[in-house]
Amino acid sequence: MANLKEIRNRIASVSSTMQITSAMKMVSAAKLKKAQDAITAMRPYSDKLTELLQSLSASLEGDAGSVYAQNREVNKVLVVAITSNRGLCGAFNTNIIKQSMLLANQTYAGKQVEFMAIGKKANDILKKKYTVIENHSSVYEDLTFEAVSAIAEELMALFTNGTYDKIEIVYNKFKNAATQIVMTEQFLPIVPVSGEAATTAADYVYEPSKFEIVEQLIPKSLKTQLYKGVRDSFASEHGARMTAMHKATDNATELRNQLKLTYNKARQAAITNEILEIVGGAEALSN
Repeated sequence: MANLKEIRNRIASVSSTMQITSAMKMVSAAKLKKAQDAITAMRPYSDKLTELLQSLSASLEGDAGSVYAQNREVNKVLVVAITSNRGLCGAFNTNIIKQSMLLANQTYAGKQVEFMAIGKKANDILKKKYTVIENHSSVYEDLTFEAVSAIAEELMALFTNGTYDKIEIVYNKFKNAATQIVMTEQFLPIVPVSGEAATTAADYVYEPSKFEIVEQLIPKSLKTQLYKGVRDSFASEHGARMTAMHKATDNATELRNQLKLTYNKARQAAITNEILEIVGGAEALSN
């Protein structure tokens, strides 16, 4: 059995770790509320705008179609992996990296796949095996629509000039503090709706014209889509970290209680041995 000093040191160490994880949990909980409100507020607008533009794009025929909806033979693919800059958030980053590698190794096997990282964790791991053309980890320092719009404009330029034939984004969609859903969305070319949803566009009168509306709103829609993905990931990160730190705090508490029990048993055994030694010594003197 370990001596009492070693057990005391371990109890102090676990208690210190428990204080840190508890503090990180509280910080993430505070940040989560603000991030959750932001993504909840913008999600209906983003979804409706995307739905409208997909419907409009589907109704445009021939050469009137947008440059952002052109389907080309897929030879080069860009995957935008959205992770965090820091760890200690469970499988949050690992799930995104696994899904990104799955796209490169299976979905687009035989194609030239390159990556753009939004977040330090994706860049650090993916660059070891793949080509990472750029890392936008600094976007989290001031997460605004303008900062993300600059990245979206860069992606649009890479598609329109023919550098890449398809662009996918991979991110964690926020459901609640304990659940994040790994999402893979086709960013470019725009995916038109089909079936009944596409025919509903004919029920509207557009001014000045469908084509002009699409050309003006598509860039805004793409910027909003990417911003929603980054915002979703940002909220998911704090939810995942809060959950991970909650579990870590619970585990540290359980371990500390076990160590205290072990310490009390060891102390009791030491006291019992001392009493036996005293009694044995007293009997020896009396004889």
